[in-house]
Amino acid sequence: MIDVLVVDDDFRVAQVHAGFVELVPGFRVAGQAHTAVAAAETAARLRPDLVLLDVYLPDGSGLDLIRELAADVIVLTAADDAASVRAALSRGALHYVIKPFGAQDLGNRLRGYARYRRLLGSATGMNQSSIDEALRVLHRADQAPARGPKGHSPVTVRLIADILRASENALSAAEIAARIGVSRATAQRYLAGLTESGRVAMTLRYGATGRPEHLYTWC
Repeated sequence: MIDVLVVDDDFRVAQVHAGFVELVPGFRVAGQAHTAVAAAETAARLRPDLVLLDVYLPDGSGLDLIRELAADVIVLTAADDAASVRAALSRGALHYVIKPFGAQDLGNRLRGYARYRRLLGSATGMNQSSIDEALRVLHRADQAPARGPKGHSPVTVRLIADILRASENALSAAEIAARIGVSRATAQRYLAGLTESGRVAMTLRYGATGRPEHLYTWC
């Protein structure tokens, strides 16, 4: 479970954003704060994984907090000037989202963040391709599943998409096949098409035998 701290000067807006977070499986709101001082204190006490941070706070700028929070940060703000965007990103913010936005827009970024954490969290050693993949899924919008290549059943595509989106871990073709009741070869065929379309990301896991196993996550 990913713990989130919501920071916004308007408590009503904070409640709305918290509600958006709770709609995304795997996320929960650990707390809310409405000032810069409260945000720093609450983050130190709760140690959230992620902070949704406003820029305009009554006692300071949220931009000045980014490096102090010891958490990943997504900036949610009405500040639409380029200087604020550059400052947020240079100080380590993962996303910069301009208000107003809807639940789906924030949910897209949260799901991308969850996949980013999964790709980075279990790796003991990373190569350039795995780092590139983690950054790619972080910034890709989570869209509805494609129809899939010609000849692929939309129902099977949807089942695979639902399984991958619900899983906290990358899955093999054999695991996916077992869950939807098809052969491994069939699952691999669908997964190859979804990977080619960019809907699914593939990584490699090396076992004791040295042979790599393909693992899949939803993008």
